[in-house]
Amino acid sequence: FSGGAELLFDHIKKHQVSLPQQNDKWTIKKLLIWMKDNLLKERPELFLQGETVRPGILVLVNEADWELVGELDYEIQDKDKIVFISTLHGG
Repeated sequence: FSGGAELLFDHIKKHQVSLPQQNDKWTIKKLLIWMKDNLLKERPELFLQGETVRPGILVLVNEADWELVGELDYEIQDKDKIVFISTLHGG
């Protein structure tokens, strides 16, 4: 997390997580729900909007824009690096 997004996650920039085993594959959509329930500490409205990230949150999967890999439907692979960068700021 960077650009201020880390403030919503207990001021921790890097989380290394092992996702629980499940029958279905993990997608970014499922990851966001898991993050909301397990990592997000405050003001979820600044990170999530509905079932996706709020506009102004850049999502990178292995250093590529998530739009290039399928956004919410991307199936997470072992050792993927997913980065959330807030481009929102006060003025």
